[in-house]
Amino acid sequence: MIRRIVFAIALFVSIQSNAQQKFLFRDTTQTIDTRVNDLLHKLTLEEKISFLGYQSKAVDRLNIPAYNWWNEALHGVARAGNATIFPQAIGMAASFNNDLLRECANAISTEARAKYNLASQSGNHFQYMGLTFWSPNINIFRDPRWGRGQETYGEDPFLTGVMGTAFVQGIQGDDPLHLKASACAKHYAVHSGPEKERHGFNAIVDEKDLRETYLYAFHKLVDAHVESVMTAYNAVNGEPCSINKHLLQDILKNEWHFKGHVVTDCGALDDIYTAHKTYPTTVEVAAAAIKNGVDLECGSILHNDVMRAINQKLLNQQDVDSALSHILRTEIKLGFFNDSTTSSYKTYLADSIANKYHRMLSRKMAEQSMVLLKNDNNILPLNLKKYPQLMIVGPNASSLDALLGNYHGVSDNAVNFVEGITKAVGVGARVEYDQGCDYKDTTKFGGIWAAGNANITIACLGLTPVYEGEEGDAFLSEYGADRKTLSIPAAHIAYLKALRKGTKNPIILVINSGSAVDVTELAPYADAIILAWYPGEEGGDALADILFGKVSPSGHLPVTFYKSVDQLPAYNNYAMQGRTYRYFNGEVEYPFGFGMSYTKFDYAWSHNPIIKHDSISFSINIKNTGNYNGDEVAQMYVYYPRIKGMPIEELKAFKRIPLKINEERVISFSVALSELKKWDDATNAWKLYSGNYTIAVGSNSSDEKLSAQITIK
Repeated sequence: MIRRIVFAIALFVSIQSNAQQKFLFRDTTQTIDTRVNDLLHKLTLEEKISFLGYQSKAVDRLNIPAYNWWNEALHGVARAGNATIFPQAIGMAASFNNDLLRECANAISTEARAKYNLASQSGNHFQYMGLTFWSPNINIFRDPRWGRGQETYGEDPFLTGVMGTAFVQGIQGDDPLHLKASACAKHYAVHSGPEKERHGFNAIVDEKDLRETYLYAFHKLVDAHVESVMTAYNAVNGEPCSINKHLLQDILKNEWHFKGHVVTDCGALDDIYTAHKTYPTTVEVAAAAIKNGVDLECGSILHNDVMRAINQKLLNQQDVDSALSHILRTEIKLGFFNDSTTSSYKTYLADSIANKYHRMLSRKMAEQSMVLLKNDNNILPLNLKKYPQLMIVGPNASSLDALLGNYHGVSDNAVNFVEGITKAVGVGARVEYDQGCDYKDTTKFGGIWAAGNANITIACLGLTPVYEGEEGDAFLSEYGADRKTLSIPAAHIAYLKALRKGTKNPIILVINSGSAVDVTELAPYADAIILAWYPGEEGGDALADILFGKVSPSGHLPVTFYKSVDQLPAYNNYAMQGRTYRYFNGEVEYPFGFGMSYTKFDYAWSHNPIIKHDSISFSINIKNTGNYNGDEVAQMYVYYPRIKGMPIEELKAFKRIPLKINEERVISFSVALSELKKWDDATNAWKLYSGNYTIAVGSNSSDEKLSAQITIK
């Protein structure tokens, strides 16, 4: 008995000694490399392997707690309780406001730190309570049928790169040695549906489209020091992304010099032997993943099979150390091995979550994201003296899903459209609400008689995330979470027609969607149309602000609105020819960049475009000549020389400018000539082609308010 007591005391003293010892990996005065190297030498091989999966196990003898790497923050801290819910990513892209997006992302990382602090104080290490976020999704929304397009910043590589960079900067902070939180560029690469085939699909793409379209934004985020890159499920040109040497080794690490860690999408390594069938065993998959640059797996193959791969001489300990070193660098930069009382973020607690300032940011972003598509006879903004009796109808009017999109948190302050409008008009106005229809019945409707008795009807229709989203989530989708057509549900179309037939009073249509919709079949039955996307927790207040003129609409489409998917190549064709405004020559409903305002803006050259110091420089004068204060989004497009393979035009700069009535400002632009380089297959390198280029400036991709030609020799 005495021996047992002595042994227990000795063990306790040993554990206490280890806990109190100042290991180098905990010494903040040391370099990151020194700290990583020290920890690598202290971990056993088994412990190292246990760190290669997203459910990292505790190492009690070194006082290292367990950690779950999986966290989401697409438009707010997701799946982790109460958090501010910003508009879905596609809506934030429609703001064309990278500065505001950066501030929203900064708020997200503040809430993440607060949640992490609270969880750590309680000794909890739950999934979704960490600091390593698998966001943003910077895949190119090349086809409107893709259900996950709502998660992206749209169809344009340049806009995606700018907005993605802003998000990363807001999440990670501006100190390269200390991360506020870790962002992740996903899904690398060439990933955008079909969802039902994503686990085994092989994207065939030439090097030119790969470089100019699919990798452009990833390169920009690597240059912005994004901490992580996530590999996609699919294969590219026959090689699954998680073992794709060209993508991971040749480009990401050797050419771009990426220094962060590479993580797989969840179950992507399983796909390599179950769907792609590249290797017959999981041991070979584990070895190939580590050899080609994967550091962390969302799955269990590395946990289970790396040791077997070592025993079979497919890997060695140096391979494991190489992968683990990238993971440990991230953990050290996040402060995981530091004294928590010294953290710059230790004061972030409950009052940092879903606070007044963050809700204000969400409302502002929602206001700037909504796109005015139609406004007959300038019926908007609404004058309550003229329309004191309002009817609100539609299944999306009171829907939480219509606000949230996918990958969202929860909120105790979410304001739906009915609530936002009712609050805005006050108790002196008469407001009535009726769901009106559901998502399936095309014959039985409510609220039509009441709409006839009101002065104006606001119909809230469209999609929700059960119609478009990720595989397994959009359970009402007819095409594996994707869409077959651009139509909103048939019941909604029928209801809108019935409303138009049942009332002579004006109808304002509010559409929820995360992608392009067929507006042509809706426009004849509405006097004004607002595209609200999935606008987040403040969607109801933001809509009311626009409806009643508190703010002028200023959102612009980050995707082309085609007339029909019949205008597009096959969905599983990844060639860019005939896709997006950059390569599509046909007639569209609304061009990329389109968005109406309550006011008007005049453009004039201040200084015509010139080439100076390897850049194209110019300035323009913009004046608000209308009757409302408003924001203009000035967009600069480049039209290329007529050379085979060139895009028709490309966005290369934009600026959001707030202007009061009669106010004018001079706005300067400078675009590096390197931005005009295109991939040359003959030399397998970037090339600036000689010829005549047109610089066009306007409010969308089809609007040339100003144009000038430059010659590159």
